Amino acid sequence: MKFIRPEAQAMLMQWRETLLGGLVMVLGLYWSSGFGILKWLGFATIPVAILLIIMGLQRARFRAGQGGPGVVQVDERQITYFGPLNGGAVAVDEMTGLSLDAGSVPPVWVLRQPGQPDLQIPVNAEGADALFDAFASLEGIRTEHMLAQLKAKPDHPVVIWGKAAARLH
Repeated sequence: MKFIRPEAQAMLMQWRETLLGGLVMVLGLYWSSGFGILKWLGFATIPVAILLIIMGLQRARFRAGQGGPGVVQVDERQITYFGPLNGGAVAVDEMTGLSLDAGSVPPVWVLRQPGQPDLQIPVNAEGADALFDAFASLEGIRTEHMLAQLKAKPDHPVVIWGKAAARLH
């Protein structure tokens, strides 16, 4: 028997890190209103809660839903996509480019690695939320730019990150 509607459960799962940060913030504020060592522990907990909330907001904005074609796995800094018509693998350390093609239906991430065809991963593929950490580890990536382009859904491919551009920063 389910007590939570599927829509509410999906919303809670999308914003789970932000909600956890909010709970840690409430706990930190409660502890900081006390006295002694608990008061100082509460003051130390508040910045951690703020970081959790900020990271949770970014992850929630990155998640584009589920039900898209294929499955994504990120393991040992290798991104693997198993799609119904195509698939492939890209090593994060060997990537030379990352683009977002929002004109495609559904929108796709385009990952480039020398010597291999571009790997296109739908933003709503199963497990695609694991791509956030892989993309965030790219040297010089502008996470807010990536999230803004994902929300804007431009009608042409947009370069999110390039290895040559990262060296210039």
